[in-house]
Amino acid sequence: MGDVVVPEAVLSTGERMPLIGMGAVASPLPPLDALTSIFLEAIEVGYRHFDTAACYGSEEALGQAVAEALERGLIKSRGDMFITTKLWCTDAHPSLVLPALKKSLQRLGLEYVDLYLIHFPLRVKEETGVWDDFKGKMLPFDINGTWEAMEECAKLGLAKSIGVSNFGTKKLSQLLLHATIPPAVNQVEMNVGWQQEKLRAYCREKGIHVSAWSPLGANGASWGSLAVMESPVLKEIAIARGKTVAQIALRWIYEQGASVIVKSFNKKRMKENLQIFDWGLNQEDLDKIKLHIPQKRGFAGDRYVSEDGPYKSLDELWDGDP
Repeated sequence: MGDVVVPEAVLSTGERMPLIGMGAVASPLPPLDALTSIFLEAIEVGYRHFDTAACYGSEEALGQAVAEALERGLIKSRGDMFITTKLWCTDAHPSLVLPALKKSLQRLGLEYVDLYLIHFPLRVKEETGVWDDFKGKMLPFDINGTWEAMEECAKLGLAKSIGVSNFGTKKLSQLLLHATIPPAVNQVEMNVGWQQEKLRAYCREKGIHVSAWSPLGANGASWGSLAVMESPVLKEIAIARGKTVAQIALRWIYEQGASVIVKSFNKKRMKENLQIFDWGLNQEDLDKIKLHIPQKRGFAGDRYVSEDGPYKSLDELWDGDP
């Protein structure tokens, strides 16, 4: 059993969310049994928050891991776990949201998820995969109608909290004008190389919790960069603190009040990623990170921009947020 106690954020819904989550995305995806074992290992190490999505193909393995963890007494009840899943862009339409969540719950083998997110502020044609180019496949996105359907999921008790992912300040403000239940979470790319100050300040003001994906810069993916793991600034701080570069990067996010979605299927690193709570960065460290690390979005989002789509430029896609 993991002996690490992960601090929690209290969301606007009153629900408590562990501030470190294990991301359940991989390309290529390991076979079902292998993936289930990886998630079980993470539960043993101390992870209680898991972040999946309809388009990841990992919901079934995660559900099996939760069931097995209960069976083996690794967790006492379903309530010990915080499970997030996301609505894929093919289902980002008022009439498709509830059926999509029900399918996710079926794959997970659960009666509810703790958090349900709109994956992107986009709608695309059926059968469009997560890694596809979206050009020519975009459909109009009804942000208000889709959110209303998300609210319905919450009212039915199928999602304890609802939120969004990859939404900039303009899209959030549009959504907040019409929402009866405000989004509890906005999950966005955030790390020392893309600090999201404007968006974080906006979310703080509106009571929306920020969750960071790509906290280490996703350098192994088909996008992303080495800006985090190869940062001379972080390396220097890591040596001085006797920590790994990854631990410094994760600790920085935690100190900004955001939660972090880590994704390592390596048991040693899984443990290391949880060991960020009994020490801290000093003001000098924080200043260096703020002032001396060049800022650049790792995931540009070019595939979501096209003449025939809702976003004609990257600026429009990301609301011009620096």
